Amino acid sequence: MALSRKFLSALGIEADKVDEIINAHMETVNGLKEEAEGYKQDAEKLATVQKELDTLKKSTAGKDYDKLAKEFEDYKAEIAAKETRSAKEKAYRDALKDSNLTDRGIEKAIKFADWDKIELENDGSLKSAKDHVKAAREEWAEYVAKTTTSGANTPTPPANTGGKVLTREQIYAKDDHGRYIMDTAARQKALAESLAAQN
Repeated sequence: MALSRKFLSALGIEADKVDEIINAHMETVNGLKEEAEGYKQDAEKLATVQKELDTLKKSTAGKDYDKLAKEFEDYKAEIAAKETRSAKEKAYRDALKDSNLTDRGIEKAIKFADWDKIELENDGSLKSAKDHVKAAREEWAEYVAKTTTSGANTPTPPANTGGKVLTREQIYAKDDHGRYIMDTAARQKALAESLAAQN
């Protein structure tokens, strides 16, 4: 049902109020008509703009655009690849620190790593780290640090008594710095020999 004076009067609205409502309604309708007309003109322009864009793409400028767009996408891909490689290298290096490889061995393993086979966990750590460390230790075995166990370092060798039994003063003798000349084991052995000789 259209909004009309007759309709508003039938609703019991006063005549001066009816005029106000009709005027407000007309302003709204006119505004909507203008807006619709603007959309219609824009829609008509769109076909022209699309045609110009198609022409531009076919022209040299369009080819330049395609070339620049491809170069930009290649650049983004290169940056992403570098960031991924850097993250993989850090995770791999961290895992190799516990591999008992020397620093040179770690550098060799990093330099010759097959980065396509190295993957990261969601937290950025190396996926299958134990397998990668084992493979690196096998591949670069000559760079695995060797651990050797050596006996106690005795700074002062036991005194050579020539088979004589030492006195307590000789056993507990000290050097110029106040250190015992004989180490603890030698002193204990000399004391035991001294006690055995007295019995």
